Amino acid sequence: MKSSSRMDRRTFLRASGVAIGLPFLDAMMPLRASGAQQAALKSPRRMVLIGQPLGMYGPNFFPEKAGKDYVASRYLKNLEGMRDRFTVFSGMSHRYAAGHFAEVGIFTGVAPEFIRDKDIKNGISLDQEVASHIGNQTRFRCLNLGGGDVTWNKRGVRIPAEQRATQVFRKLFIAGTPEEEARELQRVKDGQSILDDVGDQIRSLNRKVGTNDRERLDLFLTSVREAEQSLQQDEHWSTTPKPKVEYQTPNNDFGGPQLIERSRQWYDIVHLALQTDSTRVMTLWLGTQERPEIDGVNLGHHDASHHGQDPGKLEQLALIEEAEVKVFGEFIEKMKATKEGDQSLLDHTGVLYTSNLGNSSSHDNNNLPIILAGGTFKHQGHLAYDTKNNMLMSNLFVRMLHHMNIEAQTFGASNGIVSEV
Repeated sequence: MKSSSRMDRRTFLRASGVAIGLPFLDAMMPLRASGAQQAALKSPRRMVLIGQPLGMYGPNFFPEKAGKDYVASRYLKNLEGMRDRFTVFSGMSHRYAAGHFAEVGIFTGVAPEFIRDKDIKNGISLDQEVASHIGNQTRFRCLNLGGGDVTWNKRGVRIPAEQRATQVFRKLFIAGTPEEEARELQRVKDGQSILDDVGDQIRSLNRKVGTNDRERLDLFLTSVREAEQSLQQDEHWSTTPKPKVEYQTPNNDFGGPQLIERSRQWYDIVHLALQTDSTRVMTLWLGTQERPEIDGVNLGHHDASHHGQDPGKLEQLALIEEAEVKVFGEFIEKMKATKEGDQSLLDHTGVLYTSNLGNSSSHDNNNLPIILAGGTFKHQGHLAYDTKNNMLMSNLFVRMLHHMNIEAQTFGASNGIVSEV
């Protein structure tokens, strides 16, 4: 069923203190748009870079066999339903020397001689390069979330990340005077929905649009409510005492012990920001060094990751990393289920999932865990390079720029392009 009226692509649902951008609807298509114009409107290119600080245990992450018919590893079994929508890479890195400091170069990919302990000469990160080309097309040129030292401008200056999901939710959906914003945010924390303020507008909109648009609106509104519930849970955890364990809290806190629920919260925010076309470029840095809230885990994440091949610690680490990959899988499944034009949000979004460490136990930065999902890529299952003489990850970044319709020849320390995908 076609809608009987047209609406602007930037239509908002508005009330006092509330401004909610809508996902792309058929009713937003210009009546006389050409085929090429329709395709461009329905399928804007997007990119999300996701990282974490403590790597992945290789034998549980990488498949043994290359190609599309690989046998899924312990961790990748959690992504089996999405097998045709991602590629896992082995034998790829930036070739940095061992050490945690390599985090700063994970998305910039500058040459190893510029990323040394206590001597960092960084370049622009991939997200900021993309934002410099397309950032003016959306409300936010780029969103950098979670934490980490992974986002850098063209002068090599670090750009701080937004570490509070509440503040990002406010940026996306709450607009007004400081008093109105505070009131709306408190209502969400108290269990009320910002959608209550625009209920009449939603009902009016549903009468004007076709069946497909109503289904998209329903999915979108469900996502908003899920994000609100996550914020309510976040408020609960902020006032709940942490468990006492035999573990010394590290100086660097990458998000607290609520690793999985906090990750889900951030993934919900990323999904909503993309769904509303609030931005088309995002970074998300996840993780905790404390003991995460996972059944069977009684060690801190940092302690388990520095396992020294101890079987007990390796199993603890596997439980943590398995849960991390599972929640990532939930995110890309939700992206695939979100229709945008004739395809899905995942079809239009290149999602990179990685870490600055290959083996955290030895602080080794080679053979990084890398998954590339969605987008316009020709996914290859398991793409295996030389685990001793690694393929430069910057070559993959050049390919990701091409996905964003940016015809770059080089990026970072690249010496070619990953053309297989």
